[in-house]
Amino acid sequence: MYKAVIIEDEHRLREALSILLEMVADDQVQVVGYAEHADDAVKLINRLKPDLVFLDIMLKDGTGFDVLQRIDYRGFHLIFTTAYEEHAIRAFKYSAIDYLLKPIDQEELKLSIDRIKDIQQKMVGEQQLQELQDNLQKTPERLVLPTLEAMHVVKVDQIVRCETSGSYTTFLLADGRKIIVSKPLKNYEDILLPPLFFRVHQSHLINVHYIQSYSKEGLIQMKDKATVPISRAKKEAFFKLMTEDGNP
Repeated sequence: MYKAVIIEDEHRLREALSILLEMVADDQVQVVGYAEHADDAVKLINRLKPDLVFLDIMLKDGTGFDVLQRIDYRGFHLIFTTAYEEHAIRAFKYSAIDYLLKPIDQEELKLSIDRIKDIQQKMVGEQQLQELQDNLQKTPERLVLPTLEAMHVVKVDQIVRCETSGSYTTFLLADGRKIIVSKPLKNYEDILLPPLFFRVHQSHLINVHYIQSYSKEGLIQMKDKATVPISRAKKEAFFKLMTEDGNP
């Protein structure tokens, strides 16, 4: 049973989230406290030492980041709650931090609770939070890749290509590193977008700046010496992108 606190400055949203938790995780999560101000949130977290914190980004007297910088107790799982804004959602995905969109969807809430079971590290790292703050203010330049060993922060333009196998994705970087994450390629296709990235095949997403050459038969030679196939369904769109952008 996870002890949870909800930090949210709108009463109706606090109540709605509490009710949803009873519906989807009554045997997993117990809400033990609420706060609507940053000062109260800091005191609440330090006093109750929860296992799980639902944290609104924008509070009446500060931000969720202010709360995280001021707390002493950090042994909890963190789920941000945020109003929908496309740039903000991309920032969360780039930073590999869990979030829920307001109004919170019942099924999305259940998925977030289920994901906690697979997360060994409680509380996101300082580096992830800094990346999120940076990414909220500008177009993301770095991507956080979570593995069992560490959180890897990589420059987006240094990603040569991605290969997927089942629920795992391997990132091949310009410096020769390979980073394997336990998420399917679909998760990254939503943020690594054209014209820089293109999913040429069910198993391959590539950075077009690292293309050495390509053939009309549907084979791409990458600068890391890998040969990547283009699926029949993707050929027309790929050749169009190459022509329009003046790529090799």
